[in-house]
Amino acid sequence: MQITQSKQLFSRAQQRIPGGVNSPVRAFKSVNMTPLFITRGLGSKLFDADGNEYIDYVGSWGPMILGHAHEEVVRKLEETLRKGTSFGAPTEGEILLAEIVCEAVPSVEMLRLVNSGSEASMSALRVARGYTGRDKIVKFEGCYHGSVDHLLVQSGSGAMTLGIPDSPGVPAAFVELTLQAKFNDLESVIKLTEENSQEIAAVILEPVAGNMGMIPPEHGFLQGLRDICDREGILLIFDEVMSGFRVDYGGAQNIFGIVPDMSIFGKVIGGGLPVGAYGGRQDIMLQVAPAGPIYQAGTLSGNPLAVAAGLATLGILKEQNPYPDLGQKTAWLSGEFKSAAESAGIPIQTQAMGGMFGFFFSENPVHNYQQALKTDTEKFSRFFRSMLKQGIYLAPSAFESLFVSTAHSEEDLERTAVAFRKALRDE
Repeated sequence: MQITQSKQLFSRAQQRIPGGVNSPVRAFKSVNMTPLFITRGLGSKLFDADGNEYIDYVGSWGPMILGHAHEEVVRKLEETLRKGTSFGAPTEGEILLAEIVCEAVPSVEMLRLVNSGSEASMSALRVARGYTGRDKIVKFEGCYHGSVDHLLVQSGSGAMTLGIPDSPGVPAAFVELTLQAKFNDLESVIKLTEENSQEIAAVILEPVAGNMGMIPPEHGFLQGLRDICDREGILLIFDEVMSGFRVDYGGAQNIFGIVPDMSIFGKVIGGGLPVGAYGGRQDIMLQVAPAGPIYQAGTLSGNPLAVAAGLATLGILKEQNPYPDLGQKTAWLSGEFKSAAESAGIPIQTQAMGGMFGFFFSENPVHNYQQALKTDTEKFSRFFRSMLKQGIYLAPSAFESLFVSTAHSEEDLERTAVAFRKALRDE
């Protein structure tokens, strides 16, 4: 596999862009490779600057549930583009997108559009603090909620990949207001609420932890959080930027039957364009300006292109309901992976839900951040490189979820399973 053009482009990028990339995990540092520079995507495939073709299981880190350059999404974008790209004024499309999300997710009675998942997390927590009159929040080790100062504490994903538990530049005062609990550990949450009685505004988490390598909640964990929050007057916030409209049309909260007070969305609802949203109970959301006193604004919020792509994507998902098929594809692929590893005598842990799946090279089950950190990342790095040489594009990190789209064919899946077996034999 030749990547001469990618190497040249990366060298140029490093002269003007810190680390040569605009998001750290893209640098391929943990897999000891030069990052690939992508020129186009079509369906389930990506093509790099050297003309190499890959079956893509990153999907722009989740949004491309319909695959790349879906005809209907592209048509809607072209139609919208001819009318203008941004107005700084309300459009009907914003209303339609809010209506669709609220209809799909009953816990969301009102919705505010923003420009990214990070912005949505930041805004939701501001609202929670303003609504409750409290300052502290509880987050979970390994859960990533965007590049926000008070959330970059034991965050997952890229920070885990680069071995950065926290970030310089985050004021100590912010960290003091961010309390750390252990995912899938209710006792750690109870302890924090007892030690900080009447001081906690919100508990925020990914209901399916996709940013430390696809870790689902254990039975009773989410309901336990709901009970704690109800008892203590704390708002429960589900970060469904990744899982929303991905594991199910109604998100993870629909699968598990848990009703949060607020929810955060992104990725799929923008059809691959920059977007974020936060919403929840009407009495909470009416505190947001101009309806209420809690200020939040954004020049490009509700931008027509992102809204158009989101409307097209969600419309197809609602009409076609691909989730049973996506679940079957993902479960089959995950099962093939587990079977191949067992045949090769390699200990592995796999998880799948809807169109998301993940794996760890580990003898022991992985239920939280600390257990994820103990998995074999060196083995993952070698495995990644072998898969890439075979034309299979996985996330360049042992702590990221992988995604199956409606565009992945049986041939794609079978080819991937064959590559699994070869990569594991190479071990």
